[in-house]
Amino acid sequence: MKAEEIRGMNADEIRAKVAELERERFNLSFRGATEPLSNPLRLRTIRRDIARLHTVLREKEVAR
Repeated sequence: MKAEEIRGMNADEIRAKVAELERERFNLSFRGATEPLSNPLRLRTIRRDIARLHTVLREKEVAR
């Protein structure tokens, strides 16, 4: 997910996307503890996307 895409979202959409990615990250890490993941790099991608979302959300809060 690109930062430009995130900046086009409003704050509520960003929070919803963070919640969705947090659920996906939890499910992947839980499944990874019991079986090998088909794409283990997806965890890294999700973690970085969550960080990007939080960064842009903070930028929007400070800009007010």
